[in-house]
Amino acid sequence: MKQENRIAVIGAGLMGHGIALTFARSGCDVTITDPIAAARESVVARIADSLRLLGADETEVVAALRRVRVCENVAQAVQGAAVVFEAAPEKLALKQALFAEIEASAPAEAILASNTSVMPITAIMRDLRDKGRALGTHWWNPPHVIPLVEVIRTADTGEKALDGMMALLESAGKTPVRVEKDVPGFIGNRLQHALWREAISLVERGICDAEAVDTVVKASFGRRLAVLGPLENADLVGCDLTLDIHNTVLVDIENRPGPSPLLEQMVANGQLGMKTGHGFRTWTPEEARALRERVVSHLRALEGILT
Repeated sequence: MKQENRIAVIGAGLMGHGIALTFARSGCDVTITDPIAAARESVVARIADSLRLLGADETEVVAALRRVRVCENVAQAVQGAAVVFEAAPEKLALKQALFAEIEASAPAEAILASNTSVMPITAIMRDLRDKGRALGTHWWNPPHVIPLVEVIRTADTGEKALDGMMALLESAGKTPVRVEKDVPGFIGNRLQHALWREAISLVERGICDAEAVDTVVKASFGRRLAVLGPLENADLVGCDLTLDIHNTVLVDIENRPGPSPLLEQMVANGQLGMKTGHGFRTWTPEEARALRERVVSHLRALEGILT
């Protein structure tokens, strides 16, 4: 028998702990598991730390942690769950194997959701017996801070499952959007990486350096993106002006179907960004840590402004 407010999270890493935190904070009972013992053993402490960073007082921290139960395996975690969120690494075979386990032990009516940034949900859920209750949820990092969750419909997803997920996420204080077709990257990453492709191309073509790209975005249109989406902006300035600009600019914007050769060469050379100290820009450990802290601080402040 499933419990209507029981949420199971499979994977206790960065994304899994944030998903668990979100639902525990909203009053749901949460079970969580991970195949790595160290992740299971540390997840409660990490949830507590993240709650404190969000400004929760100790009473709220204790109340949320009481709703979290760490399980040894998938079967224990999904027993009685109304909704199961898989938050495993981005490996197709791994996710498929996990959903075989999940379907074998979860209640027959439970909604099954895979959290992924770009992987096709249809492929992940390919071997399920009941594909009508399966869908995708793309939580953004950090999942307990970013409001958006993309809810992805496959060709088999039933309306009941989609509506149920939308309602659940809204009740937990998230901002869900429906993605009606299962396309690579869904909505957000398609938009984001279209921008990244052109940003890399500008550097590759010698038009400017990486610092200039980042400065232009942060000091101009990036400042209004939180309150003015691109299509709102097109309507604001006028679709006729937008068409005129596109007739001039689009012909020169990067349109290659594959990755940039510059990016491929950087990765081949071990220039992986902050993790190696050098990517498009150079980073000391202190600079990388300071940037991450600025991002979290900014997102928290922005949430307060917009709510």
